[in-house]
Amino acid sequence: MNGVTIPLKELVQPLNIIARHLTTDMYNCKPSHLPEAEDFQAELPELIQAAGFHILTKEAYAINKDHLAMAMLLHEGHFTVHIYTTLRYVAADMFLCEKDAAPELLFKSLRDLFKPEKTKTTYLKRGDFGTVKDMKPRIKTKVAPLRRIHNTGARVIRLLAHQHHSVD
Repeated sequence: MNGVTIPLKELVQPLNIIARHLTTDMYNCKPSHLPEAEDFQAELPELIQAAGFHILTKEAYAINKDHLAMAMLLHEGHFTVHIYTTLRYVAADMFLCEKDAAPELLFKSLRDLFKPEKTKTTYLKRGDFGTVKDMKPRIKTKVAPLRRIHNTGARVIRLLAHQHHSVD
């Protein structure tokens, strides 16, 4: 750095956030929508590009017969995904180096591709030099309509069973 030291305070003062980081967990994905290794390597890059991101390099691995993984370095940041076929679980994350980047289209496409019953997405502002309160991640959970009906039915049955036992 040629002996020039710039105080950290001067570097970070004008910034609000440096990047956005989204993670998503997709549970109980439809088995028919979990790809084989060959399909996986073709489908995901197409989704990335359709969402407007630019792939610089990608690597895909079949870690074992039940675990596929892909990492892509993007012009805008990076994207990784792990698919656990036996567990019917998909984990993905995307780090975008632009505070106004919009990964929501890609994550909607991933939900459409894997058809999970439940999705948990966490939004992080990376490099947020604001207050401690600002650093707390925002978490959003979606439950498929059929899963919601199933969960409600199970609660009703437990409630009725509890009332039946308390009457005895």
